[in-house]
Amino acid sequence: MPSPGHILVVCTGNICRSPMAEGLLKHALAGQPEPLKSLPVLSAGVAARPGEPISENSVVALKKVGIDISGQVSQPLTQDLLDNAVAVFGMTESHRAIIRMRARPAPAHLHLFRDFLPAPADHEIGDPYGGPLKVYEAARDEMVEAIPSVVAYLKTLLPAK
Repeated sequence: MPSPGHILVVCTGNICRSPMAEGLLKHALAGQPEPLKSLPVLSAGVAARPGEPISENSVVALKKVGIDISGQVSQPLTQDLLDNAVAVFGMTESHRAIIRMRARPAPAHLHLFRDFLPAPADHEIGDPYGGPLKVYEAARDEMVEAIPSVVAYLKTLLPAK
C-alpha cells in the first residue's frame, strides 16, 4: 500500500459524533507503534457547513475523559477527503449509504465505527444533537467501547513497522 493518508470519521453535521470519534481515535492511536501513531485522524459531515463550532455537549463529554476538542470546526465531506483516506468510518447505515451514493469511487474500506464489535452489539451510534449531556456521554461511551476493535482493524491495514 502507498504511504498512508488519514483516517476519516463521518457523521451528519460534523459537530457532535464525528468530532468526538476523531478526538477519541487520535488519543488511542497516540499510544500505538508507527505508522498508526502518526496517522492523521480527520472528521467531516455529509450535511456539514464549513467552520461551525463543535457542540458544547460534545466538548464537555470529551473533556470529562481528558480530551480537548474545543478547537475543532466542522467541514463538509468531499471526494478528496474520501480519496485520501486509509479507512472511512460512518456513525449510521445512512452515512454509509450516502457515501456510497455520492463517492466516485466509493472508499474500499468503508465501515461503521462499531462494525467490528461482536454481536449483539448495535453497530449504529445515534445522533445526540440537541439532547442533554447524558445523551452525548452515552454516544461517547459507545465510541469508547468500539475503539479497541477499530484500532485492531487499522493494524490489519497498516501493520507496525
